[in-house]
Amino acid sequence: MTTLEQPLVKAVGAKAAKKLAALDLETAGDLLRHYPRRYAQRGELTDLDSLAEGEYVTVLAEVQKVQGRKISKRPGNLLEVTVTDGRGLLTLTFFGKGAYVPERELPPGTHGLFAGKVTFFGSGRNAKRQLVHPEYKPLAGGDLAGAAREFAEELIPVYPAAKGVTSWQIADCVRILLDTAELGDDALPEHVRRRHRLIGLADAYRGIHRPRDMAEAGRARKRLKWDEAFVLQTALAQRRRAAAELAATPRPPAAEGLLAAFDERLPFELTEGQRAVGDEIAADLARTHPMHRLLQGDVGAGKTVVGLRAMLQVVDSGGQAALLAPTEVLAQQHHRSIVAMLGPLAQAGQLGGVEHATRVALLTGSQGAKARREALLDAASGAAGIVVGTHALLQEHVQFADLGLVVIDEQHRFGVEQRDALREKATGGRPHVLVMTATPIPRTVAMTVYGDLDTSALTQLPAGRSPIATHVVPSANRAYWNRAWERIREEAAQGRQAYVVCPRIGDEEVPAPEDVPEEDGEDARRPPLAVLDVAPKLSEGPLHGLRLDVLHGRMHPDEKDAVMRRFAAGELDVLVATTVIEVGVDVPNATVMVVMDADRFGVSQLHQLRGRVGRGRHAGLCLLVTDAVEESKARERLDAVASTLDGFALSRIDLEQRREGDVLGESQSGRRSSLRLLTLLRDEEIIKEARAEATTLVEDDPELRGHPALVAELAALVDEERAEYLEKT
Repeated sequence: MTTLEQPLVKAVGAKAAKKLAALDLETAGDLLRHYPRRYAQRGELTDLDSLAEGEYVTVLAEVQKVQGRKISKRPGNLLEVTVTDGRGLLTLTFFGKGAYVPERELPPGTHGLFAGKVTFFGSGRNAKRQLVHPEYKPLAGGDLAGAAREFAEELIPVYPAAKGVTSWQIADCVRILLDTAELGDDALPEHVRRRHRLIGLADAYRGIHRPRDMAEAGRARKRLKWDEAFVLQTALAQRRRAAAELAATPRPPAAEGLLAAFDERLPFELTEGQRAVGDEIAADLARTHPMHRLLQGDVGAGKTVVGLRAMLQVVDSGGQAALLAPTEVLAQQHHRSIVAMLGPLAQAGQLGGVEHATRVALLTGSQGAKARREALLDAASGAAGIVVGTHALLQEHVQFADLGLVVIDEQHRFGVEQRDALREKATGGRPHVLVMTATPIPRTVAMTVYGDLDTSALTQLPAGRSPIATHVVPSANRAYWNRAWERIREEAAQGRQAYVVCPRIGDEEVPAPEDVPEEDGEDARRPPLAVLDVAPKLSEGPLHGLRLDVLHGRMHPDEKDAVMRRFAAGELDVLVATTVIEVGVDVPNATVMVVMDADRFGVSQLHQLRGRVGRGRHAGLCLLVTDAVEESKARERLDAVASTLDGFALSRIDLEQRREGDVLGESQSGRRSSLRLLTLLRDEEIIKEARAEATTLVEDDPELRGHPALVAELAALVDEERAEYLEKT
């Protein structure tokens, strides 16, 4: 018998194992979990006269004539077997060495089944229907029609294949394994299988690889999806239990302090959602184990205020909070907006500062030596209750007096190692962690539903946010193209401002799009438009006379900050930029955004970019310029963005196109996912039920002593690298 851990070379032989290695299949278990992508049927029984070109058919017919001959243009033989159903004729064509066996097995008078793709040979009236190298099965007596029907309706598994290894070669190897594999004990507990009416593991493997019908394949897929969901949920349940046992300094709310003073000076009412989420976070911060919460909020939903209130609660308790931003532009924007919102509450030690005020320090990689020394000292001494920064916060020499809360903005921009480096700077146990994101990328949505994070969602926009209209502008339509620039001029004439966004800077190698799904023909397209090329053309052409400047990542940070300040002050009409303005940039007077080559961006990016307009009292307009044709997937993506302002709905569209990624590893794309059958959007109910079962199991048996088979599956899923990843996340 073959165990699932056994190398394939012992199970299927060296030659087959070498081919399967191209698919990263190394063990018997790997091969059994290499599931069919779909199932094909040999076709329906069809009379020969009705066969259409391109159909994959199965016919029951009688061999009428067998004729072999030499091929003149190349060495080898050609065998033509003419079959009939009593009315029409069909030629079966075999070339080369493949011609010898059919000649022996299909003598005239033989009844048989013949399956293949219909093609035509010759032209005009002389064109002949043929099947080239068809599958065939000679039949001898008995119920020929019944046998034909059974053969025709048999499901053929179609596997993900690779160069050098075909689907049917994989199927042959799987067939060997199904007859010889020793599966061992079932990792899915019997009471779970019974409660959810799931078939056994052996039946599931046989049912997915060699199903009698689609109903059997469906039962098998459900069981195997449960395996994936349950093992994953058990790993995450153990992770949650371990996190609950970690020590953290409690940071309870203060009756009077910075947070109360901040709430009093707010010029607007918090939304009901902001208050509810704030209460959840406040309760988490007061506990003795670290908070690990994801705050999802659509663009403009007020996440920054919620995050700031959490930071002030920690400062009131004597601790510090660090806000980690992915770019210098965003870090500077956060610093400015937090200082402005706090006013005298952020002016400790300064004229005008109130009693019990704190400081808000800014730490970035490009600061001058003096400003950097002051920020480092304020963080290390505790004078700064809030420290805002970029990756510079992660450096070893950055120290905190008492780091109690880490707030990570747009968490998908940071790797696990980077986030872990900041958490390690806490001294009294683990710090609390609040992760914020505007449009959840697939990985975040997956982590959320799979249960690794406590989650809060802001779905209600604050009062005063203006609507944003979004339209797709085909660049080939010159009337639409010209109208886009006219709209910018009209807004500028009324004192308002606009962004023009391009995929790249210019004068550099053309990068591959970061998060856009692959599409047919993309490689043949022209390079994406660039800021340094587009800006002068606009300035000299349709936007001539407007005050225009550029912003991109290669500019010196001081220069970037100066440009943003000028734009925010209304000294510029148009800002031509890269996605450096994607998140956090808040200029209420900006009302128009034109995204050039919009199809080069992902759904989440477009939604984030669009959120930069309509932030004041005037309505926003977002124009997605593209040369993608209407029938393309790229155009479908843009139409979806134009059809809704709901970031949560768009995250599902994004997920459908990209999949979840590996929720237990660092793969972001979904192509290397440890989940082979389970998908977030279609299997939410299974995931929810598996989470409940896994949580109960871990509560009753934390070490899983009564479930050795499950422990083995966990060890295989959560290998050393993923275990380290889980520990850090």
